[in-house]
Amino acid sequence: MKCPFCAHEDTQVKDSRPSDDGRTIRRRRECPACGRRFTTFERFQVQQVMVVKRDGRRELFDRDKLIASLLTALRKRPVTQQQIGQMASDIEQSLTESSRSEVSSREVGDAALVALRAVDFIGYLRYASVYHEFSGPNDVVKLLGEEPSKS
Repeated sequence: MKCPFCAHEDTQVKDSRPSDDGRTIRRRRECPACGRRFTTFERFQVQQVMVVKRDGRRELFDRDKLIASLLTALRKRPVTQQQIGQMASDIEQSLTESSRSEVSSREVGDAALVALRAVDFIGYLRYASVYHEFSGPNDVVKLLGEEPSKS
């Protein structure tokens, strides 16, 4: 692992432990050249899942992109970073466990909606308003009358 501070090619692992979700390994590292310490996280990757967009484009599933959209929906809401990370981990795990190499962007969005509804209803409404392209209050009323989808 390259040191992020001095770019030395070889760093030493000082401590390793599984993260709270059990799907990531947290490693505390030290650079022998500059003596600075930093933390890395290793995530198991069984297979790479391609997301098929509405316009037919394909791109690799991007956990950071999912987290960014969840953070936007949950801005100024009483939800911790750990909860957001757990939601992203759960969605990512369900996608990789599906044993499919491609999923639609709709499936990812639906999974995010289900997770948000369980954690924070206001965040769910915010995400749904963008995801479903609401054009007015009637769209919100319609959404409130629907049962949550199960993805």
